Amino acid sequence: MDLWFLYAAGAAVFAALTTVLAKIGLHNVGSHLATAIRSVVVLVFAWLIVFMTGAQDGIWQIGGRTWVFLLLSGLSTGGSWLCFFRALRLGTVNRVVPIDKSSTILTMLLAFLFLREPVGPVTVAGMGLMGAGTWLMLELKKDHSDQTPAKRSWLFFAVMAAVFASLTAIFGRVGVADMDANLWTAIRTMVVVPMSWLMVFLTDGTGEMKAIDRKSWLFLVLSGVATGGSWLFFYHALQIGNASLVVPIDKLSIVLTMGFARLFLGERFSGRSLAGLALLTGGTLLPIFFS
Repeated sequence: MDLWFLYAAGAAVFAALTTVLAKIGLHNVGSHLATAIRSVVVLVFAWLIVFMTGAQDGIWQIGGRTWVFLLLSGLSTGGSWLCFFRALRLGTVNRVVPIDKSSTILTMLLAFLFLREPVGPVTVAGMGLMGAGTWLMLELKKDHSDQTPAKRSWLFFAVMAAVFASLTAIFGRVGVADMDANLWTAIRTMVVVPMSWLMVFLTDGTGEMKAIDRKSWLFLVLSGVATGGSWLFFYHALQIGNASLVVPIDKLSIVLTMGFARLFLGERFSGRSLAGLALLTGGTLLPIFFS
């Protein structure tokens, strides 16, 4: 078995663990504070990758226009993380994650509308499958566990997380396309950290820190570590393997996420939900394999 495949599989495993660990850590922690804690851990890993790759010298070549898009990218990343954690706190993994992953659809549409990127029949077919899969996995009419407005708002926050994630990708393509990807990630994470902690202070979330139990601390930190681990494995996979082969394996993290949610969180899946997962996965991989 090739080493690149093991690295790519490791990246997918850690990406799936990120969500499940975060869900467990959110048990008694506000979503803003959870995002802030995790962002600090991720920042450490981001700069670790930068120094491992020697990309830190590129910071002196960044122009004014690029800094603007780096700031916008960081703000949209922070918005995505804050909304994702809020949705994850209110909803289940098997509903939040498909919407988050379907940000690919919106990214494709925005790239077509604003960047004039071509959209062929295969891409359109993939978008259709992803949309159908996401809709099947929602099962909104069957949710009678809690009909309070607060609980139902998970859908709004999940959609906003996908919107901000799409904007992050678009800002990256427009303003920092020629910049080292690792340095870009590290700098935009530097924007996320103060942004997330500002939200904590504005919502009086600092008092929550004293109430966080050891289990929540452990799982939130592990969630950040898993994110960093996923980035490290993904980078090493791209170093020695073809991107056209590495990326599809990384995309399969959604399947692992659903499996971990069933195994560790006890979430159950109906036949409709499993069919949706199959369509969403197929739609994600279709443009990659047949482009």
